[in-house]
Amino acid sequence: MGTIIRPSSELRKNYNSVADICRKTKEPVFLTKNGVGDTVIMDLETFNRREDDWATAGRLLASERSHLLGTQGYTVEQFEKNMREAIARGAEHGAQ
Repeated sequence: MGTIIRPSSELRKNYNSVADICRKTKEPVFLTKNGVGDTVIMDLETFNRREDDWATAGRLLASERSHLLGTQGYTVEQFEKNMREAIARGAEHGAQ
């Protein structure tokens, strides 16, 4: 689905409708004020999933950086575990 944009007045007038869009699409809704982007909202499940994805990406980046610098990083087993968790989260997201 493409970017979802709504005027902020819609949130004030019909919160339930905007919240339903967030829950059904699993995408953020961009709110405008006077025609200019102002705020982004999303359902809690989507927010938590994105936070988990960012944390996983950060761990993988730190591991790669450590590897490139020749410092201690993750073991192969730790790396595989992180990758399996990231793939599982991706599969869960795709199934929804």
